[in-house]
Amino acid sequence: MGQVTNCRDTALVFSPCFFLMRISIHIQLLGHICKADGRDLYHFPATLFHCKGHGLHTVNTVYGDTIILPCHLEIPNDLMFGKWKYEIANKPSEFIAFRSATKKNVQYDDVPEYKDRINLSENYTLSINNARISDEKKFVCMLVTEENVFEQPTIVKVFKQPSQPEIVSRAEFLETEQIKMLGQCVAKDGYPQGSLIWFKNGVVMQPVDGTVIIYEQTNVDKASGLYTLVSSLEYKATKDDTDVQFTCTVTYFGPTGQETIRSEPVVFDIHYPTERVKIEVISQKNTIKEGDNITLKCSGNGNPPPQEFLFYIPGEPEPVRTSSLYALIDVRRNASGEYRCSLIDESLMDSIIITVHYLDLSLIPNGEVVKQIGEALPVSCTISSSRNATISWLKDNARLRSIPSFSSLQYQDAGNYICETTLQEVEGLKKRQILTLIVQGKPQIKMSKRTSTDGSYKTVACHVEGFPKPAVQWTSTGGVINKTEETKYINGKFTSKVRIAPEENVTLTCIAENQLERTVNSLNVSASQPQSM
Repeated sequence: MGQVTNCRDTALVFSPCFFLMRISIHIQLLGHICKADGRDLYHFPATLFHCKGHGLHTVNTVYGDTIILPCHLEIPNDLMFGKWKYEIANKPSEFIAFRSATKKNVQYDDVPEYKDRINLSENYTLSINNARISDEKKFVCMLVTEENVFEQPTIVKVFKQPSQPEIVSRAEFLETEQIKMLGQCVAKDGYPQGSLIWFKNGVVMQPVDGTVIIYEQTNVDKASGLYTLVSSLEYKATKDDTDVQFTCTVTYFGPTGQETIRSEPVVFDIHYPTERVKIEVISQKNTIKEGDNITLKCSGNGNPPPQEFLFYIPGEPEPVRTSSLYALIDVRRNASGEYRCSLIDESLMDSIIITVHYLDLSLIPNGEVVKQIGEALPVSCTISSSRNATISWLKDNARLRSIPSFSSLQYQDAGNYICETTLQEVEGLKKRQILTLIVQGKPQIKMSKRTSTDGSYKTVACHVEGFPKPAVQWTSTGGVINKTEETKYINGKFTSKVRIAPEENVTLTCIAENQLERTVNSLNVSASQPQSM
């Protein structure tokens, strides 16, 4: 039979001790399998007459939130009081809260873990502030009447979302030649324990011998019980990993089920050796001509690229060690040839053929040439070039259809002759030379006369040829004639004219003179003479 202790005042029929004794008697008479042991009012037996509730309830809560634990029992009319306790396997139950149904008072047990954290409402709902991992237990609501003890357990599950995973201790670069630590994925302060997964461009990374090695580590904070997950990834990269995004995720369980958080992506510089060397000419033009400045560039396809190279210059006995650039200033045609560059260890090499285009032109004769009318003048224009070139002739800036040839020079042959040539497909390569031809001759004179249509005057003409242009003077029996007309001087020829009355009978003299000679011719003009042209 259960014992009722500390019940010294049994005179009061409605005292707590009176009810305890009645319950004990009921237990003894009915022979229930439940054993009752008595305590005073505030330490009522954990179990008098066990009447279990319906099912096992679970409350999911978030770390730091308030845990709400409804009693899940129908409150009987003859309720004496309600209590809450928690149970841990292999340990005695621990009572934490009591509420009297008659006196309406609440008392909380001296449990340090729940000091100032719990509240028991009138409907026997238990609230626990600032949920902790240690609150993950089985809590039991007990409602006690004179004859029965009703119990309803509730399991508390506490969840804590971990921090967003972060990839730390990242490598400065990855290499194709060896496996190295890429970084560590860290997700802090989560509960329950989650898991970390590595991704490459969104694809899960699985361990591969010699290429992908993953180490897992779990740390538990003793004070809070929270988990910090660490996953270390060693990785041997390939050139295809350039611009690849590496991420990691933490998968954990929350109040509503499984959740995943992804880290920010990280991209690594991939180092790989040079497999090919290339030499090229840096120029804004497609071709190179004499006088140009050119720069040779040598490059390797490794990362990081090589910083020094050997340049092999035609005609130089030893290579030149320098950076990736080599300059050639004011190149000449003898700079044409094969240029090579290599790595410092000469393991890889490339070459390029450079042609420096040139164009030479020779005009014979050139400059100012003075010849006499009727003389012959052989002219030649020859070229020497690195590729096919075209020749064209101009006279006084007008293009000629054929090469000039002078077997018997005439005054109209005088002028400025230009022989010019252009190298096909080579920008800016153009040459020209000038021949200034002067054709000289002594003055030649022919005279003529003509009567006007109406017979009012006669015109006497002196037709002059010669170069330099001769000066013309007219004289007659009466002296010098100053009133004359003169046509334009073209190709060494012009005409000087005078007018006389039709009745005049005179002899006119035309005098033409230049630096070479003085020529004189006369014509008799009489009234009876017929006209002549």
